[in-house]
Amino acid sequence: MKKNKIRNYLVCILMPLLAIALMLCFLGGLSNLTQGHSEEDKARLEDVLRRAAVACYAAEGVYPPDLAYLESHYGVQIDRNHYIVNYSIFAENLMPDITVLEK
Repeated sequence: MKKNKIRNYLVCILMPLLAIALMLCFLGGLSNLTQGHSEEDKARLEDVLRRAAVACYAAEGVYPPDLAYLESHYGVQIDRNHYIVNYSIFAENLMPDITVLEK
């Protein structure tokens, strides 16, 4: 009888703790998944910017002077709420330095 009470007491304590542990593992995995997508999106934006700059150079013979030119003439869209883009051009015939950072 006493063993049953102890067993029931342990089950009442361990089951909620196990459920909490499983929930924490699930949330941790979800967080890692979200972070992985964020890195992919950042890399994708940087790739799109580079491709648009190269397309501009191929079509016009010069690299775009700034990001606004890429946005207006080549349809590039930048989510400025999530990303900061550093676009530095040295000369019209040299590939600009393009860096994408998360806010």
